[in-house]
Amino acid sequence: MSSPRIQISGSPSPLTNYCSAVERLGGIAVAGYAPQPDLSCDGLLLCGGGDIDPARYGQANQGSQPPDPVRDQAELELFHAFLQAGKPIFGICRGMQLINVALGGTLVQDLPPLVRPFHGGGKEDCVHPIRAAEGSLLHRLYGYIFPVNSSHHQAVDHLGAGLIATAWGEAGFVEGLEHPSLPIFAVQFHPERMSFARRRADTVDGAPLFAHFFSLCGK
Repeated sequence: MSSPRIQISGSPSPLTNYCSAVERLGGIAVAGYAPQPDLSCDGLLLCGGGDIDPARYGQANQGSQPPDPVRDQAELELFHAFLQAGKPIFGICRGMQLINVALGGTLVQDLPPLVRPFHGGGKEDCVHPIRAAEGSLLHRLYGYIFPVNSSHHQAVDHLGAGLIATAWGEAGFVEGLEHPSLPIFAVQFHPERMSFARRRADTVDGAPLFAHFFSLCGK
């Protein structure tokens, strides 16, 4: 099998961690800010970053940070292009939220004060346990309960069409999504900061998630 080409969409800041994870597994990273869909790529990786405009899911601003309309539009177009092409899509943090919104779901715009300290708000990742649904991808890789990192203040609320929640944090907010019949999955945490050169002792290894994505891209 030739090296999979992975289109990576993220913020204007460097996408080094995401590219490194892809390249360490032998993939080719095709990365950029608000890129046009490149369907010569074998899969799409939607990265973390700022908040999605709540108008995209029919809400007024209730604690969202200022949106990036250029990125929002580009990534919605990327998602639908790869969806229609039947190609794998992996969402991380904002990427999970983008997938949910693209399929008609909504978001919690600002986590409650008692919950947020466990998930983000500072410069460093927070580490906390999550619980995976039996038989889900996350359960197969890591078991029922395992520690992950987090850096976010929003969360998936009502699920988009066809999506299934597969993991939850201690307060019940969604930490993982899968589509049962399409090659789409997503996590709220940051496996690119839990793997390879950034492997950490206080979380599980994020590399198996990238390996699973590559396995889908090779089908």
